[in-house]
Amino acid sequence: MTQIHATAIVDPSAELDATVSVGAYAIVGPHVRIGARTRIGAHASIDGYTTLGSDNRIFAYAAIGGPPQDKKYGGEPTRLEIGDGNTIREYVTINTGTVQDAGVTRLGNDNWIMAYVHVAHDCQLGSHLILANAVQLAGHVHLGDWVFLGGLSGVHQFVRVGAHAMAGFQTRLAQDVPPFVTVAGNPAQAQGINQEGLRRRGYSAERIAAVKQLHRLLYRQGLTLADARQAIAARKSEWPEGDADIELMLGFLAGAERGIVR
Repeated sequence: MTQIHATAIVDPSAELDATVSVGAYAIVGPHVRIGARTRIGAHASIDGYTTLGSDNRIFAYAAIGGPPQDKKYGGEPTRLEIGDGNTIREYVTINTGTVQDAGVTRLGNDNWIMAYVHVAHDCQLGSHLILANAVQLAGHVHLGDWVFLGGLSGVHQFVRVGAHAMAGFQTRLAQDVPPFVTVAGNPAQAQGINQEGLRRRGYSAERIAAVKQLHRLLYRQGLTLADARQAIAARKSEWPEGDADIELMLGFLAGAERGIVR
């Protein structure tokens, strides 16, 4: 049987797996679907057209699936989709999407979302992220896999952060951050590559050296962004294991409409 505390309010129309637990005074709305073994903490609110996968942990006072903080929102049935194995700590707020974008906010799998984080409407978050305390994501932000954002950092609307990138404590991001790059400051400035993160994810010394070369071409040679892209593309097949990282970088840079942190 689903474990629902006597003081919790779960709408009869909500769809909860039999292994879900719902804590004291939590509220689950009518359009919510929750997968196996997910735990909803005390006083948490799960609302809107929200789907939660399996093995998620939602802590006390989190507000998941609330309407977007957008004056254009007219009550449309926009959605929030959250994958599996995510940890969402106290007072986190995650809003549904808007019809001005794809109509859905998404989180992938195995994300670690610390207290007081805000994920605004239409954000698209990958997997294996760490968002430290009080990170604030404006609308339409895209984060690739394995991104780490330091506490109290803020991300401007429509900014993209590439896979394996990292931002230090209290960083302000108003432009895109390419994959692998570490940034810090207000405004943000590039510091190097996320070498330790790559090492922990099994990147070989040779592959990390190749990523360093991408960073050097992008930041250390005085090239324009267009010239840096050409120089990076010219390195295909030169480094063992490097082509996938080159493709990742080139694909990201091709969509850098806001420019990149440099």
